[in-house]
Amino acid sequence: MNLSTNAILLYSIIGAVILTYFPYFFVAIARVQAGADLSAPRAIFDKLPAYAQRATWAHQNSFEALIIYTAAATMAYVTEVDSTWAMKAAIAFLLARFLFSVFYMLDIPLARSLMFGLGSAASTTLFVLSVLQLQ
Repeated sequence: MNLSTNAILLYSIIGAVILTYFPYFFVAIARVQAGADLSAPRAIFDKLPAYAQRATWAHQNSFEALIIYTAAATMAYVTEVDSTWAMKAAIAFLLARFLFSVFYMLDIPLARSLMFGLGSAASTTLFVLSVLQLQ
């Protein structure tokens, strides 16, 4: 199957939304194990193991990255950017954000930071390609 750049951009937005919840899966498991109180869901945070606390932070950071990436991918879609750079940027963003969460939960700060940078570079690439498309 040979997908167009526009299809990859749209699917990547869906993938980015799904990846936002990837770390939260581990938080949910830890919350059940810690005996979550549904009447005070945030009160359990300090009782969670360290990996689940980091997973919470990865989950929160994913929303921040999602906002920027969605704008970048939508701009590339609307301006009809059609290049392998756009496709590579979309795929790189998804890979970087997945690994960002993994490295965050495993407490590997340097690798996590590199993945954050790669994801940010992917979003920036889509912004730049969109602006260049208008020239």
